[in-house]
Amino acid sequence: MEALVCKKLGDPTALKSSISEADNDSPIILSKTQPIPQLTTPTSVRVRVKATSLNYANYLQILGKYQEKPPLPFIPGSDYSGIVDAVGPGVSLLKVGDRVCSFATLGSFAEFLVAEQDELFKVPDGCDLVAAGALPVAFGTSHVALVHRAQLTSGQVLLVLGAAGGVGLSAVQIGKVCGAVVIAVARGDEKVQFLKSLGVDHVVDSSKESVISSVKDFLKARKLKGVDVLYDPVGGKLTKESMKLLNWGAQILVIGFASGEVPLIPANIALVKNWTVHGLYWGSYRIHRPVVLEDSIRELLSWVAKGWITICISHTYSLSEASLAFAAIKDRKAIGKVMIAIDNERSVKSKL
Repeated sequence: MEALVCKKLGDPTALKSSISEADNDSPIILSKTQPIPQLTTPTSVRVRVKATSLNYANYLQILGKYQEKPPLPFIPGSDYSGIVDAVGPGVSLLKVGDRVCSFATLGSFAEFLVAEQDELFKVPDGCDLVAAGALPVAFGTSHVALVHRAQLTSGQVLLVLGAAGGVGLSAVQIGKVCGAVVIAVARGDEKVQFLKSLGVDHVVDSSKESVISSVKDFLKARKLKGVDVLYDPVGGKLTKESMKLLNWGAQILVIGFASGEVPLIPANIALVKNWTVHGLYWGSYRIHRPVVLEDSIRELLSWVAKGWITICISHTYSLSEASLAFAAIKDRKAIGKVMIAIDNERSVKSKL
């Protein structure tokens, strides 16, 4: 089968063209001879991958800057969607041909992947299968953060930084489902207009205006005291500025550091203002709180089926165009998710 293999650590965007097995300079190669994974237990399921999502964590992992550092070589990738290709003799929840989505620690940048049956989620009728491959990590992160951790309620004020990215857009939509007043921060006219089309209550273009002044003016006009929940996948200077907008008793959700700078949250101010700081490493829920994670994804899939949330796909690439896909994330060109769609029809057929 074909698979994207990380053979050494480095910047996967360095190669600005299609990749192959012969690329010696790139940290990633497109292998066409990877063995198709076999069923490992009676309850395991093999999925023919249809689409897999790129997350900033995948980019950091290839750079060698992520908190989890797998041994080389490895196949990157986390959330994905596809069709059940084979099932073990003990599988009772799924059958060959079922549409599913899930996430893995590694390995989704490939044509086939094996998982346990209870790790897979059926994709509802009416939900696009490629879009379903973008749901678990981005929307899962925001759902656990906002619904489970912050327990966001109707009427609260939610401030989302980096709102046009994959997790940012998911946080904006989940905030609206919860009935919150949503303020979004993004850069550039195209991103601002897109966020407005989603019904965001107030959008700040941080490339043109002061976040503090713009948000304060909005809060004053709406007779609101301040921000109740800060959703922060960005870090850096923007975090420091945003803390000036927080209410007494506010909650800070630390999602990531896309700016490359880890912010300092002053403990003395957190004490005086009774802030709660939530660190959220979504992937660790599979180990420590798997039921929370599973219930979260099931609820999100039901929201997709009801039309309450929309999975926004900005760019779609093939496996051979992975360098371009990572560049779209690195250069912040994406509005929503960047996907790799895998054309299984033209290549291999698996064998039991």
